[in-house]
Amino acid sequence: MIVINIDVMLAKRKMKVGELAERIGITNANLSILKNGKAKAIRIETLDKICRELDCQPGDILEYRPD
Repeated sequence: MIVINIDVMLAKRKMKVGELAERIGITNANLSILKNGKAKAIRIETLDKICRELDCQPGDILEYRPD
């Protein structure tokens, strides 16, 4: 299972979901779908923007946990 840790990174950076959504150019709804693990895919471009804004690596956001 892939776990999305955007909430963790947002908390570390003291940033709100809406602020990140605005900075990376996606809707709050789409970012919420992603951060809640409901998205079926993520564009590399979107992951790049998230990492740039949160000053982190993709591995800080995406985590694999065996079932």
